Amino acid sequence: MNSIRHILFVAATVLLTAPLLNAQVSESAINKQLEKLRSLNAQQRPAADIKIAADIRALPAGTTKVDFANRLANLVTEGDQGAEALQAVADTLSQALAQSPVPAKGDQPPAPYLELASLVRYKHVTTTLNDPLFVKAGQTLIANDADVEKADFTLQDLHNKKVTLSQLRGKIVLVNFWATWCPPCRAEMPDLNWIYNHFKSQGLVILSITDEDVFTVGPFIVRAGYDPPVLIDTGGKVAKQFHINGIPKSFVFNREGKLVGESIDQCTQRQFLDMLGNTDLHN
Repeated sequence: MNSIRHILFVAATVLLTAPLLNAQVSESAINKQLEKLRSLNAQQRPAADIKIAADIRALPAGTTKVDFANRLANLVTEGDQGAEALQAVADTLSQALAQSPVPAKGDQPPAPYLELASLVRYKHVTTTLNDPLFVKAGQTLIANDADVEKADFTLQDLHNKKVTLSQLRGKIVLVNFWATWCPPCRAEMPDLNWIYNHFKSQGLVILSITDEDVFTVGPFIVRAGYDPPVLIDTGGKVAKQFHINGIPKSFVFNREGKLVGESIDQCTQRQFLDMLGNTDLHN
């Protein structure tokens, strides 16, 4: 009888201490896993995202948990990692914010609320978070999109030719913000190049906008064999019009100039085609 009681006592002790031990281990392990995510291939990443999301949910409430969840939310939107991974990450960020709300500084909602609102608006995940700052973040995104739809600009390409967005009415325009130093930007360039060459006869224009100088961009574009026009946004003025706070980011305008598609990160060819499916392009 004593041996049975001892076994039960040991089992109960393990069960009680396991969550704490898991949290202590996970905090250091999560950081390493987040740093390695981009080294995984497209097939490995969804499962890794889901595992990291579960590890973060097991952490005690606090700013570290919110920071981890927000970092993962930034990474899960790279490419097509699937609805299950997106929802798992959104659930984790929602839980972290519900447990430890982030106070506002100034007029803008804190970044984790904007990140969650972006997942809901553009990746179609769901959340039960009930927080005024999350509501405000959603309203901010709606207002930003309204600004984008009204935006106009004139920029020069690598050959000093001026391009004005409003003068492209009648064309389908995909505006892509990128930079040579950005790995996700470089990853989506072959797909953008294929899409441009496949659909340009139907009136598709792709404008790739960067704030880097022509001496940096020009040689890179030649080496990459990239065909769409590249525009130089000196000082990032156009990026500010489009409320760009991270790249790559893409916007699709139909022939009437209406905003009909938007990405918040690196896209696969299928994701670009899904956005362009809101226009009259056809294979």
